[in-house]
Amino acid sequence: MIRLESLTKRWDNGQVAVDALDLEVGEGEITMLVGPSGCGKTTTLKMVNRLIEPTSGRIFLNGDDVTTADPVELRRRIGYVIQQVGLFPHLDVADNVATVPRLLKWDKERTRRRVDELLELVGLDPARYRRRYPHQLSGGQRQRVGVARALGVDPPVLLMDEPFGAIDPITRDRLQGEFLRLQGEVGKTVLFVTHDVDEAVRLGDRIAVLREGGVLEQYAPPADVLGRPASPFVADFVGADRGLKRLSVIPVDVGHLETPVTLSPGTSLAEARAVLNGAAAAVVDGDGRLLGELRPGDAAGDGTVGDRSRPVSARVGPGASLKDASSALLLSDAGWVAVTDGDRLLGVMTPESVHAVARRAADNHRGYPPGHG
Repeated sequence: MIRLESLTKRWDNGQVAVDALDLEVGEGEITMLVGPSGCGKTTTLKMVNRLIEPTSGRIFLNGDDVTTADPVELRRRIGYVIQQVGLFPHLDVADNVATVPRLLKWDKERTRRRVDELLELVGLDPARYRRRYPHQLSGGQRQRVGVARALGVDPPVLLMDEPFGAIDPITRDRLQGEFLRLQGEVGKTVLFVTHDVDEAVRLGDRIAVLREGGVLEQYAPPADVLGRPASPFVADFVGADRGLKRLSVIPVDVGHLETPVTLSPGTSLAEARAVLNGAAAAVVDGDGRLLGELRPGDAAGDGTVGDRSRPVSARVGPGASLKDASSALLLSDAGWVAVTDGDRLLGVMTPESVHAVARRAADNHRGYPPGHG
């Protein structure tokens, strides 16, 4: 757990970078710090590990007041990942990852085992990557090594300063997904700086929105920040499209799915034509498994449904978000997106039901942190 009490940083010229910040990050949670340039995000991060000394206030890690602790000892309890990665160019991957274990004088075998374990954890094959140098890696691979190094001695706290900010969008999306998978395994307490609201919504359990002068405007789960901004500043910062962003933190409501027209593969096309209502029918077997879909234009002539059915064009799982469902709907001609548990059809969502679930969630002030739903 990280707790900041009235944390303040005032520069020598009198300018306030962070103003009496009160913030608590629960154990195993990810808090995203967002706000415009110059609002004190990175300064806050650097005060937590004492790279910058606060003017006043207190910092607690897992209940210990570390405001006046030995900064060197403190940093060994904290993993730190930055945008530029900061790998040592003259050391290979294994030696970079082993930086902190060696400072703590771990023996060679223990260090080797930990390095290999961490490389596997971040998705890099030790046999392939441990002897490569940073210049031989892609930007995404270097970032993974940086995360592995930060986890070197299993610190309870991770500080991350725009770690994916300088990476192309495709790699960034992949690394964000990998980070959520990794967090599911290691469960660190994470304070994460980003300028990207979409990244904050995707990764964060909670979002702290700071404005100029390091003033905390709102600290809440993503659904609350998007659905009920605490001030005009927050509303402007998260954007006019916050309603669309909020779809990513509202889950598909399995209890309110629609039931489509369903047909068995052996049903005649003549029978199918009699029940089709302008949208595709779901083709299911006797056990409720979704086999395909039959669109109205495919039902002409003689034969059976099984002869004319086609693969399902849009489906999501029960853990999907409304954003996932909406994206699938836009790419489908069926008129609905199937929600399936494995192969079993649970129901479908139409544009109307997506809207209904979104409005119900807004009325109930409900949502879930992405990656944890």
